[in-house]
Amino acid sequence: MKAAALHYLKLLGSSALLLLVVITILFLLLEIAPGDPIQTLVGDVPVSEALRQQLTESFGLDRPLYERYVIYIGNVLTGNLGFSFGSNTPVAELILDRLGNTLAIAVPAFILSTVGGVVLGAIAARTRRRWLDGGLSAGAVALFSVPNFWLGLMLIMVFSVWLGWLPTQGKSPYGQDGIAWQYMILPVITLASMELAYKTRIMRSSMIESLGQDFIDTARSKGLSEQRVLWQHALPNALLPMVTVAGYSLGFIIAGSVLVETVFSWPGMGLLFIGAINRQDTLVVLGVVIVITISILVINIITDVIYGLVDPRLRARFTQPAGSMA
Repeated sequence: MKAAALHYLKLLGSSALLLLVVITILFLLLEIAPGDPIQTLVGDVPVSEALRQQLTESFGLDRPLYERYVIYIGNVLTGNLGFSFGSNTPVAELILDRLGNTLAIAVPAFILSTVGGVVLGAIAARTRRRWLDGGLSAGAVALFSVPNFWLGLMLIMVFSVWLGWLPTQGKSPYGQDGIAWQYMILPVITLASMELAYKTRIMRSSMIESLGQDFIDTARSKGLSEQRVLWQHALPNALLPMVTVAGYSLGFIIAGSVLVETVFSWPGMGLLFIGAINRQDTLVVLGVVIVITISILVINIITDVIYGLVDPRLRARFTQPAGSMA
């Protein structure tokens, strides 16, 4: 147990250090980026020197760089991400308003890619060296090679422009609140496509390795059908690598929502992020990156914990006395 506690303590420490590095690098990059935050705040109108001085002092832009950095890190530790230059609204409030919309397409995309990847990968492994395996493998490679923003544009062209089956953008009809399911279909498919292809390939390889193990021959020698051997014996063993892949993929899906939300004008964190870049709203850009980075780090930690629970080899390593380690 001490080994497990030490392992997770190191994991937390390395995650906190990585978050600090990400914040520091982005903070410095945004500082040297061209643009005038005061002009962004007031819009396309002339700014008097008195007003510029007042706004500069109000946002703390007159302080030295190192002082602003230390203040910002301290604020982040308390959950204060600052105020938007464009709307003078707390950045945390802006992100919370958009977070639900991002999760509304990220979670279904994660479920679709994971379940679909497991099923398609298992079928491809079961039909190895046959036409179905070849078709699934070729499709996965092609889908993995296609940029998701390009795929999104093609889906809009086919299902929205040509066929007229689905809406092109937004989350609900004009003037209505909430999320309409038909508006989610294309963004979810686009967001899940690359991860579905990757998970299919990983699951296929893992299932082929599992089907070659001795316990599979033992199960077949007992007279079990191929379906039972595949789904009840080979599949559980092949799912272990998928735990790690699936966990990490959720972070990639959340990060990848930036481009997908832009393509479909989906009002989530990604669209907020792109808009903040265009407006040179540096604190909003920093805030979105911090939230995405924290989400990825938390997901990775949870994935590591779950893998340690389901993999008997890791459980044995953590519970084995230190003196008996080989």
